[in-house]
Amino acid sequence: MDFALVLLLGLVAGTVGGIVGFGTSIMLLPALVITFGPREAVPIMAVASIMANASRVAVWWREVNWPVVAAYSATGIPAAALGALTLLRLPPGVVEVALGLFFIAMIPLRRWMARHQWRLTLVHMAMVGAGIGFLTGIVVSTGPINAPVFLAFGLVKGAYLSTEAMASLAVYLAKALTFRSMDAMPWDTLFKGLIIGSTITVGSFVAKRFVLRLDPDKFRLWMDGLLLMAGLTMLWTAVWG
Repeated sequence: MDFALVLLLGLVAGTVGGIVGFGTSIMLLPALVITFGPREAVPIMAVASIMANASRVAVWWREVNWPVVAAYSATGIPAAALGALTLLRLPPGVVEVALGLFFIAMIPLRRWMARHQWRLTLVHMAMVGAGIGFLTGIVVSTGPINAPVFLAFGLVKGAYLSTEAMASLAVYLAKALTFRSMDAMPWDTLFKGLIIGSTITVGSFVAKRFVLRLDPDKFRLWMDGLLLMAGLTMLWTAVWG
């Protein structure tokens, strides 16, 4: 029953992520931690995130900005592998606390970045890729940070969704391969990630029809609420889980 509920949540999360480019991990991770534990939840989410981003690329394939993808991935890939290695060496309990504090911290940080309308270049994207790549290796999801960065480059709608997804796909692949090489992703965990990722994929295709109807202001408030709920859930798991 728990796994069935996770799959249903995956469909909803995939739809939300397909509309705005992030939010899938924020919605899914607390449920995965509660169902499978934090150590297994992170590799499962890594596999599911690969499928989520691949599906968004498939939906908006013609609008991918490949120079941005190359600049971001060049530094993001090795940084993500380093972040994943760091995560595997953290003591129990630290992961949940880090995730909880990270999600809650994203609320004021996202608002601050939105107020400062940056116009980024490819050099900036490479620099950002290193920092966000390392964070992705540790904290599972950096979508709330990625969103304003890619938007600040001037990407909108399908171009934003596809380019951010393609860059994130490269980073998550590096993270998943690192987990696999360190025996942190057994076949059972990989299978769970593929099953959950399949529901996210369906949600990504469902989301396409809603992209042009999105109300950005209302959604930003909704996402802040999701970040707060996810962060508090992670902290609750760390203390009482």
